Amino acid sequence: MEFKCLNNIETAFRQLRTYTFVFAGICAAVTVATVGLSYRFAERQRQKIYVLDNGRSLMVALSQDLAQNRPVEAREHVRRFHELFFTLSPDKAAIESNVNRALLMADKSALSYYKVLQEKGFFNRLIAGNVMQIAEVDSIRCDFDRYPYEVTTFARQRIVRESTVTERSLVTTCRLVNTVRSDNNPQGFMIEQLNVIENRDLATYDR
Repeated sequence: MEFKCLNNIETAFRQLRTYTFVFAGICAAVTVATVGLSYRFAERQRQKIYVLDNGRSLMVALSQDLAQNRPVEAREHVRRFHELFFTLSPDKAAIESNVNRALLMADKSALSYYKVLQEKGFFNRLIAGNVMQIAEVDSIRCDFDRYPYEVTTFARQRIVRESTVTERSLVTTCRLVNTVRSDNNPQGFMIEQLNVIENRDLATYDR
């Protein structure tokens, strides 16, 4: 009878130990699941931006990963540079203003190209002939698989004179590197090794 009692006590201890381990395991699983779900919830909340609309109401806007927008920002940076650098009016102050803004987006290669055009008297002829040059970017091809990013830009230029308009093709290559964002460079890119590989007349017609 005494042996049977001891056996029952040992069995009870085993069951208690088993129940304790099972309970501890359940508590650990619940704790891990709670922490994981809380982290995911916090991440979702961080993607929400609350915007005050003229002091009247709150609107929720979703933020996006910065890396997802970099290709779009890169193309916009290149597009804006070409529009500023290659769109010229027969006004010295306007030319210098646009070029100076464009040079803040590029390295010395753009400045060197600008000085070459200056030495050739390109801008003086533009002003003297009352000629307007308008650049329109057709497409931008960027290779984001390697850094620095290789970029090829295909654009057109319209050379508007008093009686004629000349269509000209413009193809450039450059490299893009990341840099600090600023008011003058909101996309945070810098153009390096700018090279004009094609700039030829396509057609001329009367206005």
